[in-house]
Amino acid sequence: MSEQSTFFNAVGWIGTATGGAFNVLDPKVEDVRLNDIAHALSRQCRYGGHCRRFYSVAEHSVHVAHNVAGPNRVKLASLLHDASEAFLVDIPRPIKNAMPEYRAIEDHLMRVIYTRFGLDGLWPLPPEIVDIDVRILHDECEQNVAKPAVPWGFPGDPVGVTLRYWSPEVAASWFLSEFYRYGGND
Repeated sequence: MSEQSTFFNAVGWIGTATGGAFNVLDPKVEDVRLNDIAHALSRQCRYGGHCRRFYSVAEHSVHVAHNVAGPNRVKLASLLHDASEAFLVDIPRPIKNAMPEYRAIEDHLMRVIYTRFGLDGLWPLPPEIVDIDVRILHDECEQNVAKPAVPWGFPGDPVGVTLRYWSPEVAASWFLSEFYRYGGND
């Protein structure tokens, strides 16, 4: 941002939990902070908030990482698979699918985030991460979302996850500890 710019009149910039300035339209590797990601994802509710109980994107990410088979590098990529939502927010999939510009911004941001954490080559996501991310919808919706009038139509079988409904503080702590457990380097 130029010296005359403010967040009020800026385009693409947000302030982050750690006091950073982050341009989601032109993200820089050096501006990506792990604590911003953990903080924001732990405070965002899945399903646009249409849940019986608060269930964060951070908790979802930990469950996905715990259930993806593969080396720690793949588990780390799965933990960070929704990291862009720390800056763009979690938009429910049916809405996001109708927003090609959002998808392009998200794709670019995810490439920057994965580069920041040494995960080049794992975006777009490998099929094993996509599989768990889709199949976990069975578990999440069964345990925490009212049944809709139309069938969900999720492919695959449930993962078998039991949701914990962590507070934001607990979810952020789990997210950070799993990041380091899987060999992440901040």
